[in-house]
Amino acid sequence: MMKFFQIHAENPQERLVKQAVEVIRKGGVIIYPTDSSYALGCRLGDKSALERIRRIRRLDDKHNFTLMCRDLSELGVFAKVNTTAFRLLKAYTPGPYTYILNATREVPRMLMHPKRRTIGLRVPGHPIAQALLAELGEPLMSVTLILPDATEPLSDPYEIRDLLESQVDLIIDGGYGGIEASTVVSFVDEEPEVLRIGCGDPEPFQSL
Repeated sequence: MMKFFQIHAENPQERLVKQAVEVIRKGGVIIYPTDSSYALGCRLGDKSALERIRRIRRLDDKHNFTLMCRDLSELGVFAKVNTTAFRLLKAYTPGPYTYILNATREVPRMLMHPKRRTIGLRVPGHPIAQALLAELGEPLMSVTLILPDATEPLSDPYEIRDLLESQVDLIIDGGYGGIEASTVVSFVDEEPEVLRIGCGDPEPFQSL
C-alpha cells in the first residue's frame, strides 16, 4: 500500500525520514522533493526499482539517471574529480546542479553513459533530500518527476498522489515543488561546459 508522508521542508521529522529510508531499502520507488523539482528515486543498483521508474517515465535504457549524493566526499567515490572541478563543486554544492563527470569503477554499469563511461551526480541542498541521504548512507538513483509528453515537472504533491499512487511506494509531501530542472554542467573535458540551463545559475561555469 502506497504511503504518503507530509515531511516538514525545513525541519524534516526524523521518525518519518527513517520510515522513508526503510521503504527505499526494501526496494521501493519513492517521490521526494529536491532543490530543483520533485524526483523519482530508488536504491543504488536496484534493477527492479529502476525498471519501474523507467516505465513511469517511459524511458529507454539509454536514458541516464543521476546519483544523488550527500556531499562531495560521497560524490568522489563515484566520479573522478580534477582540481578545476573540485574547486567549483566545493563552491556550488549543495545546489541545483547536475555534474557530468568521468565515472569510477564504483558506478554500476547500468548507470553509466554506454560509450563515454560518464555519470551524472548531484549534491542537493533541499533539507528533505539531505535527510534521506544522510539516513540512507549511500546515493539515491534519481530522475526528475516529469511525465511522458509533459513539458514541466509535477509540483503539487496531491496531484502527484492522484496520478501516481498506484505506481510508487511512497510520496513525500514537502510542499509545492519547483518546475525547473537542474542546471547541467559537464566536467568531462578540460574546461567545464554548461549543457542545460535550469534553476542553477550557469554564470560561474561560463566565465572561466
